[in-house]
Amino acid sequence: MPELPEVENTRRSLEPILGRAVTGVCLRRRDVLVVPGDPIGGWGRQGPGAPKPRRYTTPMLLNGMTLTGTLRHGKRLAIIGSFSDDSPDRAVEIGLGMSGRLKILPPRVPAPPHTHALWRLDDGSRLAFIDHRRFGGLWAWPSVDGLRAHWFATLGPDALTITARALTNGLVPTQRPVKAALLDQRVLAGVGNIYADEACFEARVAPHTVTADLDRAAATRLARAIRRILAASITRGGSTLRDYADANGTPGDYQRGHRVYGRGGLLCTVCDRILSTDQLAQRTTVWCPSCQGK
Repeated sequence: MPELPEVENTRRSLEPILGRAVTGVCLRRRDVLVVPGDPIGGWGRQGPGAPKPRRYTTPMLLNGMTLTGTLRHGKRLAIIGSFSDDSPDRAVEIGLGMSGRLKILPPRVPAPPHTHALWRLDDGSRLAFIDHRRFGGLWAWPSVDGLRAHWFATLGPDALTITARALTNGLVPTQRPVKAALLDQRVLAGVGNIYADEACFEARVAPHTVTADLDRAAATRLARAIRRILAASITRGGSTLRDYADANGTPGDYQRGHRVYGRGGLLCTVCDRILSTDQLAQRTTVWCPSCQGK
């Protein structure tokens, strides 16, 4: 699943289309879109007998607007559109889920399979939302302020700028493992399985340490490690494990620098001890019993 570095690189790769006008929108699957009044999880996960989705209008997906900017908080991404009049800016929030991605298509290049939404721009290029597993989706927001308020109410601080104090406040003393808390987007927005393992290793914190036992010094190291690792991954385009690529089709290569994630049973790059593996918070977790403790 794309985490903060992959989403941030996707956001940055959208810069070439900013300033372009949207001249048409094609939504191929209504169940990937959530508009005001829809169930918050969208129609794709409603059971048998659910009512039919309400009709949507293409301006909800920025049709007729100029793309003026992008936003990101944690793993959430949004594209902002503006009319030429004084009406409020609108936003389309994109959740990439497990396999979702955005791709800028040059004129006359066919849309890839599993393209669920397509924006046509005034220079003939298009922006495609592609998601073959359909765990991602689109959310139409009638105002940017509404989107920001939703993020503020449902997500923790952005992991790229997390401070020791904010992290300590989020890691309330409980018997929950530190890694489980890091994966909770209400505590910290943007960190998933990859970067939780990597940050715990750099901070010398065992991932199964309960938050009640995490002292201030360890929390400070952990906040610093999270910021450094995420920034380093962004610089290298993120981690491409299967099919992640930014909107220009460029994959990341930070996976070459992973020191623990995906390396269970191999030797630690610091002490040469065999890395341990276990299931934690329903995720495969790797750590060094020597560098991080048992």
